[in-house]
Amino acid sequence: MKRRDIYRHLKEIAEKSEIRVIEQNLRATGVNARSGLCRLRGEQVFIMDKNLSINEKIQTLAACLKQMPLEDIYIMPAVRDIINRT
Repeated sequence: MKRRDIYRHLKEIAEKSEIRVIEQNLRATGVNARSGLCRLRGEQVFIMDKNLSINEKIQTLAACLKQMPLEDIYIMPAVRDIINRT
């Protein structure tokens, strides 16, 4: 499975978990910010640094999803393995 497809599946899992994933250029903020989950106006939002490599994006989002209850969401075995390995 291609890395971009894995990342797309991870974003879909996040959306099903009611987490909106947005990509931002965090370097342009002028502060030392990192990708991560936050609450914005009562909504869970995962802000992803768009300058990260695809592998870093996968690792970062998979680590976040590993903390979430995903039992009721179908996840492809290859993607579930990535989540469990982080």
